[in-house]
Amino acid sequence: MQQTWYDHPVWIVTEPDLARAVLTDSRFGKDPALAPKRWDARTAGLEPTAAEQMSVTTLDGEPHTRLRKAFAPLFSAKKMRAFYPRMQAIAAELLGKLPNEVDLIDDFTTRYPLAVLCELLGIPEHHLGTAMDACRLMHVDYPANVPAAMSGFAALAAEATAELRLPDGSTERDRTYQIFTILFAGQLTTDLAAGFLVARILSDTNESADELVRETLREHPPAPFTLWRFTTTDVEIAGTSLPKGSPVLVDLTRAPDLVFGYGPHFCIGAQLAQLELKALAETFLADYPDASLTAPLTHSSPGGIMGSRLHALPIRLASAGPPRRS
Repeated sequence: MQQTWYDHPVWIVTEPDLARAVLTDSRFGKDPALAPKRWDARTAGLEPTAAEQMSVTTLDGEPHTRLRKAFAPLFSAKKMRAFYPRMQAIAAELLGKLPNEVDLIDDFTTRYPLAVLCELLGIPEHHLGTAMDACRLMHVDYPANVPAAMSGFAALAAEATAELRLPDGSTERDRTYQIFTILFAGQLTTDLAAGFLVARILSDTNESADELVRETLREHPPAPFTLWRFTTTDVEIAGTSLPKGSPVLVDLTRAPDLVFGYGPHFCIGAQLAQLELKALAETFLADYPDASLTAPLTHSSPGGIMGSRLHALPIRLASAGPPRRS
């Protein structure tokens, strides 16, 4: 499907099989340097180019593979399984500190994923406030507050003890950017989904924790579109000719199983995000069987690559007395 955004023709892939083909085709590059020259990086939501700052979201080919290996020990399946009990404990601890009547969107849905990420990265718990402030600044008067936010992320990176085996020649600035990516992207994904997950639990569904997570992500994907891709040569796909330099988005809402991407750029933190949500679902179901909504829910989307978010999630955690674990 062809559209015109930012005064330039763009293509949106909506058919699931075609989406998989695009997401595994090396002719569709991620480097923002390939974007149309007239585009404003800020309004188009572009990261620094690969030459300006290496990132798993902008590199392709062998450089991308090498950088992904730096994250492998941190996000391995074995590491995630071992860390799962701590995710459950963090969810229980944070929920247990809340008043009985509370808006979970006001604080909890942001605090919970960042508490998990900070512990995973070895960032001391007392820096959690810095992480929350830095993430929130990224959404206020963008891009005016980006320098202040990045200063906060740099302070967090200096505290992190987790090992990232970055490629030879990497700098401290590179390490800071990778930790920023983990914190900001990891918070954003789970933050957006967590509210809808709890709302689904409170809708009297009889779904298991795994079903709750799967259906929440299917109905409310944290990102309705992939990040931009650009054709590195003339491409013909599904009978359509795309000139070199064509901007392309993949619509993830048409293919729920692609919510975390596909192919070489499949989200490194996909398993972490899903386990965080499962831990939250299991904890909430066990500790707050009498929880209920106290007002109707509304949500909206800022547009672009960001998914919808609940405006508020006002709930009563227990009908009477403290929550009890079953």
